[in-house]
Amino acid sequence: MAPKVKITKEEILSAAVELVRTGGEQSLNARNIAAALNCSTQPIFSNFPTMEELRYAVLAQTDALYRDYIQREMESGKYPAYKASGMAYIRFAKEEKELFKLLYMRDRDGEAFSLGAGVDSEMEALVQTQTGLSETEAKLFHLEVWAYVHGIATMFATGFLNLEWELVSKMLTDCYQGLRKQNGMV
Repeated sequence: MAPKVKITKEEILSAAVELVRTGGEQSLNARNIAAALNCSTQPIFSNFPTMEELRYAVLAQTDALYRDYIQREMESGKYPAYKASGMAYIRFAKEEKELFKLLYMRDRDGEAFSLGAGVDSEMEALVQTQTGLSETEAKLFHLEVWAYVHGIATMFATGFLNLEWELVSKMLTDCYQGLRKQNGMV
């Protein structure tokens, strides 16, 4: 009798993320994952008791991939740290359209979990340090910049618009400088 091939939790998660990457969130189901791994659905439910647990693991893995984008962009030194985070968000939307949609363009009504909150806190603190704004003002500043950045990223993710990176960089600078001026900074 041939030994059973053990499918690991990591292999299941990797296959699930790849399915979303290539086919969108709607491709995330046990049958598709089993087909990708050439196995039955049994190993999937042995490692993830519910599809909701697997979906959360996919969200967490995707969030980690996005955070890698931020870290790489910041470490590149091409842009100031705050701007680098916005450029990374847009780059993620352009290069990982379906993963971006999963993280930032899904219906969140009734969700029991939240990812990415730490990134916002870090960025708000960075804005506060860079600008001297109060905590409340820095939160609003970041929210306004993020709404602008999200709009650009969404256009990339949906194929609505594809801009040159130099123009995207200029647009983010203009947004940032405009908000600084509005808040009485030179």
